[in-house]
Amino acid sequence: MRKRIHRIQALLLTVMLMLMMFSPVGVKAEEEQRFMLDYAGLISQEQSAELETKLDELGQKYEMHFVIVTDDDSGVTSPMEYADDFFDYNGYGAGTDRSGTLLYINLSTRDWWISTRGYGITAFTDAGIQYIGEQITEYLGDGDYYEAFETYVTLCDDFVAQAKTGEPYDVGNMPKEPYPFSGILLISLAAGLIVALIYILVLRGQLKSVAPNESAADYVVKGSLHVTNSREFFLYHTLHRTVRAESSSSGGGGGSSTHRSSSGATHGGGGGKF
Repeated sequence: MRKRIHRIQALLLTVMLMLMMFSPVGVKAEEEQRFMLDYAGLISQEQSAELETKLDELGQKYEMHFVIVTDDDSGVTSPMEYADDFFDYNGYGAGTDRSGTLLYINLSTRDWWISTRGYGITAFTDAGIQYIGEQITEYLGDGDYYEAFETYVTLCDDFVAQAKTGEPYDVGNMPKEPYPFSGILLISLAAGLIVALIYILVLRGQLKSVAPNESAADYVVKGSLHVTNSREFFLYHTLHRTVRAESSSSGGGGGSSTHRSSSGATHGGGGGKF
């Protein structure tokens, strides 16, 4: 009887040891949080892994979560609700205020939406979100999804860094876009032409041997011209009008508008089509 009990105890101990050996691996796999979730298969696995690393590093840098989610579900009626709920119910957001931002791309409906929470609402204003949307939709519309996502990551870094200075990107305070090469070339050519024109005018002035004379008196022999009658006639006059710029009283407000998600959390955000 005792031998049987010892065998049962040994068997239970063996099972417990096996569970202890394998359970940590399973728990770790379940708890591992991903930030690049390409359910629509828009980019390669290598590109997805690169973006996962960049998003993770960016999150550690600012103590926020930066997430990108794609799918091709035509049944999604509201990209805003989908993005907010995906963020909330999957445990995203760092710190007590669960700060972060999520870019949602629906390939089927051609929608993009950026959901923000916590400090993300401060860093990404309504105007800032639309600015980011303009930058990434250029690539999304062409099917260059990796460039769109990489641009998004770069802009997230820029926007949060700017917000840390106390002046987030907003109306009247947007990132300075670099001049395109064609614009720089035209400006260089125009400057060169102006310099050349000034040089030519200087040389032309040095070559003049006579100067214009506004009066014809020097060409008339004294005493040879007698004016017997003179009158003045008004022919015409020239009127110059300048349009005065009127000040606009419709000053558009900046900042971030917010709403409540289905979980009751406060979110900011914005989106559009591509």
